[in-house]
Amino acid sequence: MKLNNIILGALAAASLSACSDTFLQNPPQGSLSEAVMTSQEAIDLLVNSAYAGLNGITNEQGDPCMRPTSNWSYGEVRSDNAYKGGGGEGDVWDVHAMETFQVQSNNGNLDGKWFNLYSLISRCNAALRVLNNADPEAVPARDSRIAEMKVIRAHHYFELVRMFNKIPYQDENLPETEYVNVRNDEFTRDQHLARIAGELLDAAKALPERQPEVGRINKNIALAYAAKVKLYQAYRQDPETHAVVSIDKDLLREVVNLIDQVKGYDLLADFQQLDLIEYENGVESVFAIQYSMNDGSIDGGRVNWSNLLNSPGGNSPYHGDGFFLPSQDLINAYQTDANGLPVFDYQSRPDYAVVTFIDDEHQTLSNTEPTVDPRLDFVTGRPTITYKTWTETPCQSWVRDRGVYGHNCAKRFWVSPESPDMYPGWPWGASGLNWQIIRYADLLLYKAEALIELGQDLDQARELINRVRSRAMNSAYVKDFNDPSKNAANYLIGLYPAAGWTQDYARQALRTEMRLEKALEGERYFDLVRWGIARQVMTNYFAAERDNRIYYQNATFTPGEEYFPVPVAQYNFSLGIYTQNPGYPAF
Repeated sequence: MKLNNIILGALAAASLSACSDTFLQNPPQGSLSEAVMTSQEAIDLLVNSAYAGLNGITNEQGDPCMRPTSNWSYGEVRSDNAYKGGGGEGDVWDVHAMETFQVQSNNGNLDGKWFNLYSLISRCNAALRVLNNADPEAVPARDSRIAEMKVIRAHHYFELVRMFNKIPYQDENLPETEYVNVRNDEFTRDQHLARIAGELLDAAKALPERQPEVGRINKNIALAYAAKVKLYQAYRQDPETHAVVSIDKDLLREVVNLIDQVKGYDLLADFQQLDLIEYENGVESVFAIQYSMNDGSIDGGRVNWSNLLNSPGGNSPYHGDGFFLPSQDLINAYQTDANGLPVFDYQSRPDYAVVTFIDDEHQTLSNTEPTVDPRLDFVTGRPTITYKTWTETPCQSWVRDRGVYGHNCAKRFWVSPESPDMYPGWPWGASGLNWQIIRYADLLLYKAEALIELGQDLDQARELINRVRSRAMNSAYVKDFNDPSKNAANYLIGLYPAAGWTQDYARQALRTEMRLEKALEGERYFDLVRWGIARQVMTNYFAAERDNRIYYQNATFTPGEEYFPVPVAQYNFSLGIYTQNPGYPAF
């Protein structure tokens, strides 16, 4: 049974850890004894409330699709992987501003994300305050529960650091009345990341390798997450320009060591199994947000509300809002050479599979002769191409505003429209499919990245990358809609040979593989910032895409915009003690 199935009753406890104005203004109705607050029942409610918060829903703010835990807007639309989509540029303009680098400190989506993450940290802190005072004999799992709360809190803080850079730190020992006095420049990015990694490693010592309940935090999750945080920390940034000035090799060695300690995982046999519920807690899932359908809660269940806007729209059987669309640049990036290897200079080539619109029922594709990585049609929905196991029509006119955003939609994270696992009706396209925060393929690529930057064991790094590519090679390819005996495109994917595998080439191969394997998973923009290449990549992207997307005509990446601005609403909350990130006007 998924963990979320035991936390439905805990949602009422969420307000215990909230710091909303309405909670603070409520008069006390009575007092709770320490025995009650440290009872097993109360602890279970507080702990489960913190777990429930992983899905991004809090009592304090609605619309989790506006501050998604999946980071589709912050990590993908902000990058070269995706367009905002929806009903045009003005439809959720705050995300359009992220896409076109017009973000200002009054962006409501950013303020909502900041507020939400600190609300969820508050839940963890509330649970920790009670757990720290609990009797270990009365609460046998006390040490594990403390560690679980620290891992979840570390996850939220990591999200804050890689989005906003300058953030205040608040733990369970700080009274809520003191929050307003905590500066957001007390610690640097590196200091925050070091503390987060340290807390994850401390938590790992108290956690079992496996938990009896699926979805509960275990030792492997803590070790894997610590490796991810240390990988980010290894790239030292100039505090003013955010340029990468050095790479800490000692931290990279720790990344390799930590990943080697994570045991019991493997790649799924077929890439497309990542979007099938029967495999969601399988061998590849290291850390996932647990979702469910028809579990007794309202509106279909505890589904992924972060993706509420994103199911295909237009004439699609999902009838969705059609946000979050793959960019033409991402589609072009899946092209391969005669050996089935990525074409690194794909931007010098014509666009692949250009769509000619005839009418809502008919589109054609041109320039389809080049070979492509099969993951192209695992990740993206393209006109005339078979969409998952839907047999009524191919993907055709499934984008709401094709004049602005083109014709391609997303395939990842959705079950097939005819699947009994899809909720019938609103929320459109919803299912109980989990969201993977860390999967085993990530760890293979993180380890390869560390080895490449260390400049040692390059052959092992190549083997790790090839292992990920082999899975794609051996997956079941998408078939032609009208003739299932044929593939839907000229698929060709090969493995990297030892010849010519230099550090520079390996670095380019790794970064390309990270993009192709993890496209649309909410990580791309953060990868670019970590590597110190965000400005270069986005400048090239805007230049390449301006002929396709008119609204990119004035889009420009300004140095310093690697991080989002500190929201002005949070500056006001701090009574003027917060400082703004470099690259944005000072408060």
